[in-house]
Amino acid sequence: MKIRIALLVLVLLGLAPLASAETPQQATNREKVLIIVGDATETVDTLYPYFRLIEGGYEPVVAGPEKRRFQMVMHEVKPGWTITKEWEGYTIEAKIAFKDVKPEQYLGIFFSGGRAPEYIRDNPDLIRITRYFFEKNKPIASVCHGVEIPARAGCVKGRRMATVPKCQFDLEVCGGIFVNEPCVVDGNLVSGRTFHDHGQYMGKWMKMLDDARDAKKK
Repeated sequence: MKIRIALLVLVLLGLAPLASAETPQQATNREKVLIIVGDATETVDTLYPYFRLIEGGYEPVVAGPEKRRFQMVMHEVKPGWTITKEWEGYTIEAKIAFKDVKPEQYLGIFFSGGRAPEYIRDNPDLIRITRYFFEKNKPIASVCHGVEIPARAGCVKGRRMATVPKCQFDLEVCGGIFVNEPCVVDGNLVSGRTFHDHGQYMGKWMKMLDDARDAKKK
């Protein structure tokens, strides 16, 4: 048991490879999906889709302002509190910097939450990447504060989205429509309010990715 726990920690930290029954050819042919992060990205917001993508046969590619390791955090509203408390979480390795991303190489994109979106949303390359996925109608998912990125990129006008209520203003001031539900689907866009909604909206986005992957094979 202790060995299994140690291996899991190493995998989460990016220090050990994931076991896989795939052949090298199958691994090479996996469709790539972007996960957008920065320092203070929320841990559960990020790791749940990361491992769901692997489970679904995709290659999750973590992208950040620079190609380096980023510190994640954990957010929760403690009993008796009216604001979010933050704890230090795991770290995650960004395999590519925003400036080096060629969005046409990716099937979809995920905007994680936490405090990171507030600090990375003005990055011109991230804006370029974001607009590409909206313009090309590719599968997009967003949770919690992740909405701040497409909002800043000018991509939410007239779009229905879920987000943490404290980001309702950010969405609406940019022309979006706030929906306080655990899963909101608007065309190619899927969104949830917080990581507590992962089990509600993630399956819809994975189905979009599967459909997009199947369409490429025809």
